[in-house]
Amino acid sequence: MYYFTEDCLIGIEQIDDEHRHLFELINEVMELLHNNIVTDKYHQLNKLLDDLKKYADTHFEHEEAYMESINDPELAMQKQQHQDFCEKIDALDIQCKDSEEEQQETLEEMMFYLTKWLYHHILGSDIMIGKLQPLKEEADFCVFTEKYFTGIELIDQEHRKLFEIIAEANSLIKEELLHDKYDEIVNILEQLKAYTKKHFQDEEAYMESIGYSRLDAQKRAHEAFVEKLTEINLEDVDDHQQEYLEELMEFLLGWLINHILKADKMIGEESKE
Repeated sequence: MYYFTEDCLIGIEQIDDEHRHLFELINEVMELLHNNIVTDKYHQLNKLLDDLKKYADTHFEHEEAYMESINDPELAMQKQQHQDFCEKIDALDIQCKDSEEEQQETLEEMMFYLTKWLYHHILGSDIMIGKLQPLKEEADFCVFTEKYFTGIELIDQEHRKLFEIIAEANSLIKEELLHDKYDEIVNILEQLKAYTKKHFQDEEAYMESIGYSRLDAQKRAHEAFVEKLTEINLEDVDDHQQEYLEELMEFLLGWLINHILKADKMIGEESKE
């Protein structure tokens, strides 16, 4: 069973309800998939998968309409991710398999992909819907301040370093007089990826050492963010590269701030109990 947990809530009721229903549909498919009593279950599975496809399409339409209504800067990226998901699920054809064993294997691989994608999409992208506008209004939004303290020295030091790396990249991006700066930006982004992975490893090791109750949720969020960083490829951005980079930095910092305030600070609270 795959669970829609509290860490997947983004705070927008309709979107949260639709995410919850997507998990319910996935679990219906999984339950039927592993039911060896039902006869002709692949006919029923095709019906469930068709329901899942249709509901995902409807959800994506609702989500994109909401993002458009608030002028969310992530809309274009979200649309691309939604399209990739739909193309993947549309390509599924279990009828082409010669045996039930092959059908079972194909479906299990697909459901693992869909569930992993959904977790990562919610925790890596959807979690930031509507949360970037206030960030732009803060003149010192790249400054690591006391409000981000977790009370755990190592974690706070590493969070401060992440802020510094993002601030360095952001300053370089906005430096209008500097030419040929993109190689330097790529280097900083590589530094950010490497340090983020190190930080998440350290943070997860600490959480494991204190038996932290939300470790699994944290790991899912970390995986989603690392995947987001891994997807960055400046060579794919031809026009509007400057605009893309500015929005990317705002997103990365916005995600980090949101994660610290809503998730990481709870580590410090639990460690004091």
